[in-house]
Amino acid sequence: MAKKEDIKRNWYLVDAKEKILGRLATRVAILLRGKHKPTYTPYIDTGDGVIVINADKVRVTGKKMSQKLYRRYSGYPGGLREVTLATMLSRKPENVLKLAVKRMLSGGPLGRSQIRKLKVYAGDKHPHLSQCPIPLEV
Repeated sequence: MAKKEDIKRNWYLVDAKEKILGRLATRVAILLRGKHKPTYTPYIDTGDGVIVINADKVRVTGKKMSQKLYRRYSGYPGGLREVTLATMLSRKPENVLKLAVKRMLSGGPLGRSQIRKLKVYAGDKHPHLSQCPIPLEV
């Protein structure tokens, strides 16, 4: 079992260009949870940090561009808002990948601490050179 003080964290750089959204999100979620490490412990955050670039060039299969909907509800009558994947990718491409990964993690304090280690950028530039990220082919 891992202890908080014994955890070694790395940072990985993932290029999302021409990658399928769901498969990329699954791989990123595994890295954030720490399931790729032999010291994985389900109730401790043993995961690594992940930097994703080129989130605007991610691919989807089938008719998801027009049929997949992102819904949010304000709590008021008539407050349901629906946005298609194509609109979301054109406006906020970072949120598409971030939501896909966030929904694969747990919803409590552990999931919140894991999603904080995910940094997503639409272009190929990122300000995390000081972390010395390891390029990862997904």
